[in-house]
Amino acid sequence: MRFFHLSDLHIGKQLHYYNLKENQRAVLRQIVARAEEYRPDAVLISGDIFDKSVPSGEAYLIFDEFLNQLAALEPRIPVLMIAGNHDSPQRLSYAKEFLERNEIYLSALPPFDEGEHLKCVTLADEWGTVRFFLMPFLKPGYIRHLFEEGTVTDYHSAVEQLLLREGLQKGQLESGTRNVLLSHQFYVNGTKRPEQCDSEQQSFQIGGIDSVDASLVEHFDYVALGHIHGPQQVKAPHIRYCGTPLKYSVSEENHEKSITLVTLAEKGTPPRIETIPLQPLQEVRRERGLLAEVLSRATEENCHDFLSVTITDEKEPYHPKEQLEERYDFVLELRVDNRRTRSLLEQEEETEVYQDPLTVFASFYQEMRGQTMSEEEEAWLQKLLGQELGACE
Repeated sequence: MRFFHLSDLHIGKQLHYYNLKENQRAVLRQIVARAEEYRPDAVLISGDIFDKSVPSGEAYLIFDEFLNQLAALEPRIPVLMIAGNHDSPQRLSYAKEFLERNEIYLSALPPFDEGEHLKCVTLADEWGTVRFFLMPFLKPGYIRHLFEEGTVTDYHSAVEQLLLREGLQKGQLESGTRNVLLSHQFYVNGTKRPEQCDSEQQSFQIGGIDSVDASLVEHFDYVALGHIHGPQQVKAPHIRYCGTPLKYSVSEENHEKSITLVTLAEKGTPPRIETIPLQPLQEVRRERGLLAEVLSRATEENCHDFLSVTITDEKEPYHPKEQLEERYDFVLELRVDNRRTRSLLEQEEETEVYQDPLTVFASFYQEMRGQTMSEEEEAWLQKLLGQELGACE
């Protein structure tokens, strides 16, 4: 059984206000071309299909074009998709039944009623059956009502209890069947967090409260993760973030974007994981140096790249942005790094005012709730902070 693992297409995303529609169309066409070449048994898309919960008409057309191109391949390749945190489950579910008649399977929401369960798609090969379980992005509040009060308290317990309810925890799965999970959550390996990029930082909760320990899913034969933009494993090679097909921030400059190709043989053998490179229409990269040096490095091949520029001139040049835009088509940002700017940063750091934890939390509480803490809440917080400080001494 061979399948493509994709995620985080983020169709409709912009890069510093530049429209990426042609870049996204081009990379999706590459994926279709590779599907025609490699003939996988399925294509998995692990969430964040769109960049916004209310996608533009243009974004819908790009995705529609992609699905139609995949569906036109013969023999037909099943497509399995889940919703991510950027997706609107209701909008993504449009024409769901029609899509299934064309072997495009979608799960946009976790079970809501007692009689509902995670969607499972079963495929077969010479080694038997492979069950694909589709678990879309979930918050504790989505499923809390299905369990006893106090059972689901955070993201980890939400995933844990849902897997238990579905009979998918360790020791519950059929011993001879291969099982694959599609999931869009922030998985960690104990205290070790996956590497993150600027383009995804806003997706994560303060303090890591949205984290799920990967030990919950390590008994699956493969776990196709979405949510993180850099390709990487979590805890074990078969628990994998495939990353985005395009670079969506300057921090992804050194990423090698690709399709993850997974091959499952007989039960009990580790999956073979390969990557198929994807080539962007335009690169995203940094340039640093004196303005004259940066300008001199412009060539016909690189002048169309998305560029983040840091100039190091001690004397500020005349209209540096305009000069750069004469040589480079897409200047994302311009920074200045010299003695003057470093001195200003140092002064800002020196004047930074320290605030005790109680004051910081009280300010945060008021901003979130629109009211100040009660005396009882403040006393409870002081007691809690006292215990924490005492434990650190």
